[in-house]
Amino acid sequence: MSVQPGGAEGAGRPTLGIVGATGAVGSVVLDVLPTRDRHWDDVRLAAGDEDVGTVRQVGGVDVVVEALTPEFFDGVDVAIFDIPPSIAREWVELAAARGVVAIDNSTVFRTDPDVPLVVPEVNPRKVTERPRNIVANPGATVMTMIDALAVLHAGWELTGLVVTTLQAASGLGRAGMTRLHDELDVVHGHRELGTRPGDVRRLIEHELGESPFPAPLALNVVPFVGHHVGNGWTSEEVKVRDETRKILDLPDLPVSATCLRVPVVSSHSVTVHATFGRRVKVSEARQALVEAPAVVVLDDPDEPEFPTPNDVVGADPRFAGRIRQAEGQPTSLDLFISGDNLRKGAALNMVQTAELIAVELRGS
Repeated sequence: MSVQPGGAEGAGRPTLGIVGATGAVGSVVLDVLPTRDRHWDDVRLAAGDEDVGTVRQVGGVDVVVEALTPEFFDGVDVAIFDIPPSIAREWVELAAARGVVAIDNSTVFRTDPDVPLVVPEVNPRKVTERPRNIVANPGATVMTMIDALAVLHAGWELTGLVVTTLQAASGLGRAGMTRLHDELDVVHGHRELGTRPGDVRRLIEHELGESPFPAPLALNVVPFVGHHVGNGWTSEEVKVRDETRKILDLPDLPVSATCLRVPVVSSHSVTVHATFGRRVKVSEARQALVEAPAVVVLDDPDEPEFPTPNDVVGADPRFAGRIRQAEGQPTSLDLFISGDNLRKGAALNMVQTAELIAVELRGS
C-alpha cells in the first residue's frame, strides 16, 4: 500500500514511520501530514497494544496500526517518535541502529551534545549533524517562544531571559486533558467553591482520587511543572533554560524560568522579559516579528488585541502581543506569546524536520 498525503502516490520517496500514532501528539501528526507537500511514498503507524489493529486515516487513506516491534522499522527511512521517556531510549536507539533516522519528542536526547535539537525555522542545517542517526524535538514550552526569540536575537543580540510559562493540561497528553475535563465536571455548578481554603482540593480529590497534576487544576494555577531537581527548580524549568541555550547556540545565556500549569485544555503561553546587547525600539522589534514567517503579531492595546490560548489552538504559527518596554530599560522588551503545544509545539515541528531529512535522502 502506498499512502501519499495530499492525494497522490509518491515516486521514489522515502517511507515515514510514526511511533505513538494514536496518542495526543501522534493524532495531530496524522492531521498535519495531509496539509503538507508530498514527501512520503508510504506512511506506517505503530502504537501500544490497546490500539494495534485499529484503523487511522492518513490523507484520506485507511492505515492499520501495527505493533511496535523491531520488524516495524524494516523499510522505514524516517521515524517520528512520541512515546514515554521510560521506553524512548530503547526504541529510538534500536531504530537508529537499523538505519532509520529517528526524530524523538521525549526529553531523553535533547541535551545530548551529539544529538541536534532542531527547529526548522531557526537552525535547519543542524538536522544534517546527526552522528547517532537521532534528531531531538524541543519541548513544547520552548517551541512556544523560540521563533520569536530567534528573530529578536538576530536583530539585537539576546543577553538575558526571564520567562513565566502558562502550560496547558495537554502538556500531559490525553491523561492531562481528560483530568482537567473531569475536574471541571466535578466543580460545575458549585458557585461557592474557591471561597474557603482547600475547598476545591477536597471536593476534587474526594470525587476523582489520584491526579497526574500535583494539585487541582480546575479553578486553580499550579506553580510546579515536572519534578524537583534541586535548589527549588523543577525539571521543566531546567529544560526551558537548557533547550533555549542549545537551539540559539548561546551556551552561557542567563535564563530564569517559572513554569505554571493553568486550566487551559490546549495551547501554551509564555510571558517573556528579554534583555539585549543593543538598544531596541518597540516599533522595530514589532516589525521584525511581523516579518517573521512563523510568528503572527496581535498587538493593539487600544482595541484591545492580544493572543490568548483559546484563540490560537489549532493554528501553526506562534502569536505574539503585549509588546512593550519598561521605563528606563532601553535594552529590554516584554511580550506575551501563545501557541498550540500539540501542533507546532510537537507534531508540526517533527513533520517539518522529517521533511528536511526526506529532501536530503532523496538527494543523496
